[in-house]
Parts: sequence; C-alpha cells; structure tokens
Amino acid sequence: MKYRTLGRTGLKVSEIGLGGEWFNGLTAEESTTIVDAAQEHGINYIDIFMPQAPTRDNLGIALQGRRDQFIIQGHLCTIYEDGQYTRTRDIEKTKRSFADLLERLHTDYIDVGMIHYIDSEEDFQTVFEGPVLEYAKELKEKGVIRHIGMSSHNPHIALKAVESGWIDALMFSINPAYDMEAADTDIYDLMEFKGMEKSGLVVDEARQKLYSACEAKGVAITVMKPLGAGTLLKAESSPFGVAMTVPQCIQYCLDRNGVKVVIVGCHTVEEVLEAVKYYDVTDEERSYAHIFSSGNAIHMTGRCMYCNHCQPCPAHIDIAAVTKFLDLATQQDTVPETVAQHYWALSATAEDCLMCGRCEPNCPFGVKIRENMKRAREIFRRK
Repeated sequence: MKYRTLGRTGLKVSEIGLGGEWFNGLTAEESTTIVDAAQEHGINYIDIFMPQAPTRDNLGIALQGRRDQFIIQGHLCTIYEDGQYTRTRDIEKTKRSFADLLERLHTDYIDVGMIHYIDSEEDFQTVFEGPVLEYAKELKEKGVIRHIGMSSHNPHIALKAVESGWIDALMFSINPAYDMEAADTDIYDLMEFKGMEKSGLVVDEARQKLYSACEAKGVAITVMKPLGAGTLLKAESSPFGVAMTVPQCIQYCLDRNGVKVVIVGCHTVEEVLEAVKYYDVTDEERSYAHIFSSGNAIHMTGRCMYCNHCQPCPAHIDIAAVTKFLDLATQQDTVPETVAQHYWALSATAEDCLMCGRCEPNCPFGVKIRENMKRAREIFRRK
C-alpha cells in the first residue's frame, strides 16, 4: 500500500479507501472480517455515511481496539427517519444523527466531517449561509471533527466550496465516463452520459478546473463512484463499449489532480482483495488507454449508483436495494434463487411502489426509477 498526504490536513492516507455503503445488511462478524482484510493490506481510510443503526453498531464493533489506526470520514446531514435513509438540512436532526454516529462507533472524534451531498446553488446557500456550516465549524473548534469536508457530484458547486476556504476535503464522483463529457452538460444529463459525443470524447473543462483548484489550494479529493457502480467493469454497460478492470479504474482516479484516496465499496473480503490487487499488477495492466480507442461505441446509460440519494420514499422502499437485486437478476439467464430470496426478504419491494415519481428528481444520475420498479415487478413476479 502506498500513502498520500490528505491535502492541507497533513494526514497520511492509503491511496485506496474503504467505502462504507456496502456494509449495510452485513453482520458484525462480516463487517469485522472486511475491516480485518482492509487493515491487513494497509487500508486506513473508511467512509461512513450510512445512518442505519445496525450498520453503525457493527462498524463500531469492527473498529474496537483499533479506532486510532483508521482515518474515518463521517458524514453530517444523513439521517435514518421513518425507516429509511435521507438527507436533511434540519440542524437538530443533523446534531442527533452525528451524536448517534459517535456513540455507535465508540469514538469521541471524526477525522473528516463530511457535509453530505450538495449539488445545487440553492442547497449550497442553505448550507454555507446557515446553521449546518456553523455547526461543522463549532465541532471543529472543539476537536470533535478534525477537518471539514463536503460531498458533491457537481463541479461548479464543488469549486465554490473549495474557493470558500471552509473545506479541507472534497468527496467527488470521478471516473473516466464522467470526465469525458461536455463542460456545459446539465448535471442530470451528465450522470446519464448524455454529454458524450459519438464523434470523440470531450474532457469536461469544469471538472479539470476543479481538480487543479483542489491541488493548488490543498483541498484533498476523496473519490466516490470510481467504478461507476460496476458499469465500467462490463463492456455491455460501459459507455465506452469496452470493459475496464478495478485496477484500471483506480489508476485513472489516482492520475487526476487533487486526488488523494480512491474509495472502493466492498461487500466481501474478496472485493477488498480485488481492490488492493492494484499493487500486484503491472503498469501495462493498470493502463486505461484502451477506452479511448476511436472504434469503441459509446452507449448512453442512466445506471443506478446505489447511493440512495433518491430517498425518502413514501412507500418506504429501499430503492437502491431493489435496483441492486434487479441488476443481479438481469445479469443471469434466469433469476438466481438466492437473489429472489433476498429481494422478497425486503420490507418493501417494487410491488409497493406508488409510481408517484417523487424519487426521480432527487437522483443525481438521472435514473428512470419508475421504469426500474416496473422491471423488478415483472422479473421477480411470484409464480
């Protein structure tokens, strides 16, 4: 494992980090084995945004006796309300959720306090001119969080945060598909790859400007979505028409200005090993040059990234979970029995969808969620 300095924080962080979203649904034992594998291979950075109590409890158990050996990126403004994850700007809810995070992780501090998911000008003003930022600054003054960060998918909003001087770290979605889109592409079209031109790939100047600004100002980028939720790993789902490997995706991110750690979501020990295999392959095997071949077709997709930013759902559906099982089912000729069992074990399924569409405007990736729900109903229909 190699380490980089996390910008002006001075923290030494592993180039590969552990994404916490995939810990949802795991037992304490399973969570511990993944953290064990991460530590054994030198990973010292963990992102924890999930507000679900069991997930936080299990990670707290996994970190017992070794909290100081990990740098934790914990999020402000994520809450678990009425049985589901959602984002909030309510300061009292934010305070309760953050206090809950500390308690369940059995710690009295978080290394990077990440203000969660700001993609619009209106939301930026609400946070940076309101009580959320003041609360983050108060926590930093008390040493409860050591550094302030922010997560975003929008390069223009992210740049405003960097230039504000208030954030030390930026969690940003980076992969070659996102970077090769026209600079003036609307954020929702961007996440559907609509800005990619079939006549040639266009580097998004706004994103490159953001990365360079982060490097210049010492604001560290921690990368989310490096694999595009797996879409880049298969030719049929990649917008480039060819598959990449996990090491190639990691290399692409590490080559960007400002990037200090690439956060990979791992649901199993095997996925941890797949990520750290980056250090065992040759430079040639890490190369991603093949995706720029002019002969590669570009396919427009609006794939779910399983981030659950679409929540809350009035029918209490875990939309990300339903879509994960849908994707797993459609990758096989027949629906695997285990996948069907997990799907029907959900407290709410696509059968419960009201088709109200409230979720779709919340999705930063432009996913047609109602269409996915219809497909899930058909595929998982009980016979």
